[in-house]
Amino acid sequence: MAMAYVARSSESSQVLTFHSTAKWNAHFDALKQANKLMVVDFTASWCGPCKLMDPVIQEFATKYRDVEFVKIDVDELMEVSQHYQVQGMPTFMLLKKGKVANKVVGVRKEELQRLVEQHRK
Repeated sequence: MAMAYVARSSESSQVLTFHSTAKWNAHFDALKQANKLMVVDFTASWCGPCKLMDPVIQEFATKYRDVEFVKIDVDELMEVSQHYQVQGMPTFMLLKKGKVANKVVGVRKEELQRLVEQHRK
C-alpha cells in the first residue's frame, strides 16, 4: 500500500505534516544546518484544543514565510514526541539549528506569535 509520508495540510498551506519518523529525521537533519526557525506543532486527532490552534498555525505559516511550520501527530510519531518530552497538547517546539529555542504548551496564540517573531530573526 503506497502512502504519502510528507503532506501539505491543505493546497495553499505551508505547513508540512510528517507520517514517518525516517522522513522527519531526514528533514530535521537537513534544516538544522540552516539558520531557519522551525515551529513543530505536536498534535493529536482527538485533541480539541489542538483543533482550535489549526487555523492559527495556518495563518502564521502564511504570514511568516521565512519560518518552517511542521505538524506531528503524537500517536503516529511517538518516538519523536517522546524525544521532545511532549506531555500536553498542543505543544509547539521552536527549533533553531537543531536545538530547542523555546516552547509553548496550550492554546496560547499571542505567546506563540511573540516567540516566532523573536526567534525568526
